[in-house]
Amino acid sequence: MAAATVRVSANNTITASLISKSPLQKPSIFNLCFRNGGAAAQRRRLFSCSAIYNPQIQIKQHGQPETLDYRVFFAEDSGKKVSPWHDIPLHLGDGVFNFIAEIPKESSAKMEVATDEQYTPIKQDTKKGKLRYYPYNIHWNYGLLPQTWEDPSLANAEVEGAFGDNDPGLEGQTLAALAMIDEGELDWKIVAISLDDPQASLVNDIDDVEKHFPGTLTAIRNWFRDYKIPDGKPANKFGLGNKPANKDYALKVIMETNESWAKLVKRSIPAGDLSLI
Repeated sequence: MAAATVRVSANNTITASLISKSPLQKPSIFNLCFRNGGAAAQRRRLFSCSAIYNPQIQIKQHGQPETLDYRVFFAEDSGKKVSPWHDIPLHLGDGVFNFIAEIPKESSAKMEVATDEQYTPIKQDTKKGKLRYYPYNIHWNYGLLPQTWEDPSLANAEVEGAFGDNDPGLEGQTLAALAMIDEGELDWKIVAISLDDPQASLVNDIDDVEKHFPGTLTAIRNWFRDYKIPDGKPANKFGLGNKPANKDYALKVIMETNESWAKLVKRSIPAGDLSLI
């Protein structure tokens, strides 16, 4: 199954993980499609959307991987740097959204967009001056949805009044959403499937995931629930009755965080330490 989880994290962007059969070898941009309508509409969009690397954006690596100085910048063919958070569009039209892969499947280095640095390159997260790693590999290609932001000043009444965690998000064919509460902050996980997956046409909403990929949603929830336990921290909690929400709800989350991002870049909301370049 090539799926994706979109999360909103402490940098207040919605991030995502693309679950696919093979790991991505480097940070990449994918075009994925949210399909709606009947079978005819689904077949039509399958020809217009694909999960392929975007050759118009180049990857520029600075420094050595797994060092404090390592950065992955995004640039146009001309060499001009662009922000994967602000300059890559969320919408590509006809239900297509962009996805930025940050963490390759079956790796453990905690990579993320540096939302407080100019051009917001991807770097390895740190804690107390040391590089951060998950205690075990993540089982999906994980990344973000550009031009999304979880406003830390907004409380979500549907999820125990939790506030946004100040990060970006992910895309794919959206199937479900998990409302993870991480140390009191709302951290959305959007589950999606890549259109290049041979079984993509079989899954269009949450019920299809359980039918064709039984246990996958539970496995995703349990991974994010438990990954901090080896460090001596309590398990993360989930809102919405500890159950995943359906595709329509997930799309609503993406649209709301896109609206919050638009307010941020228009400076209608204080940016604080966040880079808007």
